[in-house]
Amino acid sequence: MGCCSSYLVTAQIKIATPTDSVGSSLEKQRLYYENQRDVIDIGLIIMHKDPDKRPGVTESLKIKFHVSAAPIIEYTLATGLTGGIVGEGAFITSISVPTNTSSIQLETKYTEKKQFLLPIQSSIWTRGNKYNFQNDWRFLSYPQDSHGIGGLTTPADKFVVEYEYLRFYEFLLKEIGKTFYAGIGHQLDYHWGIKELDVPAGEITDFDKYGFSKTSVSSGIGLNILYDSRKNSLNPVGGSFYGNLEFLQNSTILGSSSNWNSVFIDLRKYISLPNLNVLAFWFYSVITLSGNPPYLDLPGTGTDTYNNTGRGYEQDRFIGKRLVDLEAEFRFGITRNGLIGAVIFCNAASVSEFSSNKFEVIYPGFGMGLRIRFNKFSNTNACLDYGIGTNGSHGLFGNLGEVF
Repeated sequence: MGCCSSYLVTAQIKIATPTDSVGSSLEKQRLYYENQRDVIDIGLIIMHKDPDKRPGVTESLKIKFHVSAAPIIEYTLATGLTGGIVGEGAFITSISVPTNTSSIQLETKYTEKKQFLLPIQSSIWTRGNKYNFQNDWRFLSYPQDSHGIGGLTTPADKFVVEYEYLRFYEFLLKEIGKTFYAGIGHQLDYHWGIKELDVPAGEITDFDKYGFSKTSVSSGIGLNILYDSRKNSLNPVGGSFYGNLEFLQNSTILGSSSNWNSVFIDLRKYISLPNLNVLAFWFYSVITLSGNPPYLDLPGTGTDTYNNTGRGYEQDRFIGKRLVDLEAEFRFGITRNGLIGAVIFCNAASVSEFSSNKFEVIYPGFGMGLRIRFNKFSNTNACLDYGIGTNGSHGLFGNLGEVF
């Protein structure tokens, strides 16, 4: 999720690229990489070294594993100025049969607002895409702005919620058809040491009305259906499609604070345009079907896995028991060597209101972003976007890998 890198430590590998196929020759791959440039190449050029002789372009083309790491400096509405280290690994578990690129991302960050973040996310594909292992682990020590429930809240409603947070999500999916998968998993969200800060004297917040507690646990079993024709989730190419449907049942039997369930829908379509440009669409929704999720587990702006929805707004700026988010993005290259690209994006979302549980307000956003090729072998971009929302909301948003 970092966007600005100052130093890189890498171990190169051969990974599937948009031009790869089972019959691709190593010579064609070598020529492809030599015509591309990334941040690592630029660093080598600055040091007066030949980037075309770096491992991965020549003798390492047959190697399957690649890892990159870098210090990051970023600024977002939710965190302020942030420093840390980001690492990403990308690999394929087989080069003898078509296999999707697996990815692992690890970050450690400390922010201007005294927030500590340690997320680890991965998606591992076995040989021939027979199984997909999905993990989302994270620890946060996190003071966070909150404005209450619903889309009618204003900046004047802001207060701070401070907490410690542990997330542990594990899913296993099995191929049941070409690019079609089904599976099961467990989701654990544990918040403790919860405090409300900066609340005006005598004011009752939506958190208080909803049911304030110093701890909360959501623990449930998820049933997951997945369709994924993307070859590389870090930078999907045009013509691919991603669809994920999950039903989640949280239960006190599993340690949850209460019984509640929800359905999660994530749909993404990528359309090819001339000159390798891409038009991408994203539909993201979480609907609580019954019961009451803990306040800090309510869906909202930027509460997807990589905190990417709703650019133009602070994370959790709008929350509710139901969320619908629509996004579109035009991705295009600037330099012919793939080093620099850009995006134009727009989004519109809505959350349900506290009293009616109905959608009453749509909050739109739009903006532009810069893409810098972080590593050409994994086709990973470092992303820096500037988003604009309503009521003066605006800011920078960083990511490692495309937003969706």
